[in-house]
Amino acid sequence: MTAIIEVEHLVKKFGEHAAVNDISFEVTKGEVFGLLGPNGAGKSTTIKMLTTLLSPTSGSARVNGFDIVHQTNAVRHSIGYVPQALSADGGLTGYENLLIFAKLYDLPHKEQAPCIREVLSFVGLADASKQLVRNYSGGMIRRLEVAQALLHQPQVLFLDEPTVGLDPVARQAIWDHLMRLRTETNMTVLVTTHSMEEADSLCTRIGIMHRGNIAVLGTPEELKAAVGGEHTTLDDVFVHYAGDALESGGNYRETSRARRTAQRLG
Repeated sequence: MTAIIEVEHLVKKFGEHAAVNDISFEVTKGEVFGLLGPNGAGKSTTIKMLTTLLSPTSGSARVNGFDIVHQTNAVRHSIGYVPQALSADGGLTGYENLLIFAKLYDLPHKEQAPCIREVLSFVGLADASKQLVRNYSGGMIRRLEVAQALLHQPQVLFLDEPTVGLDPVARQAIWDHLMRLRTETNMTVLVTTHSMEEADSLCTRIGIMHRGNIAVLGTPEELKAAVGGEHTTLDDVFVHYAGDALESGGNYRETSRARRTAQRLG
């Protein structure tokens, strides 16, 4: 199988602190790869490096065959990214938000409207395209943000806590759309989530990060089998590999950001 994400000895330091400490892993084309771990483990920092928003201190990584340091533009045109923080403009309509992204992605003018209509239909927002986003529900906002990331038909989709702050119905709707996308296009998805239930049911393979390192890699079934018996859950696996993280509640800034995002989407 072809690796579409290749990470080799990747390190990111902030001063003397190694937020990401010499990690290596691969993600195969068409996988839904879950990057799990407590707050502060290095998940978001890893995604920000892979999406070229942060430069690594050392090591290397390639996304869709492109180097994240030396071929940043090619990487950016190959990926879609849905960050934790709200990225849609509430003062614009859904269509207008997507039009801005179509221009940022340099979509040819004649292709912009058809592409926007297609992606709005895919995420179930065609009827709401002329409404101001400030009037959308949390689930609708997240679907719009997924649409923004899909507009240019990327090879890899990065999702950083895509269902944070959503109720169970909205959360399921997001994942239904993403799984249909993967089935229809064979797109690769790398997702961070704190929901072990989501990771267990949706991810083909998982990496658990702990204190900047990848503690373990494997399928959900492999990880559960390695930790315990037939009744072992992914929560048990998580606690086994990352349960001694005293900082797992996150710092003040992380907590504030998470609650602010949840409030906006709720």
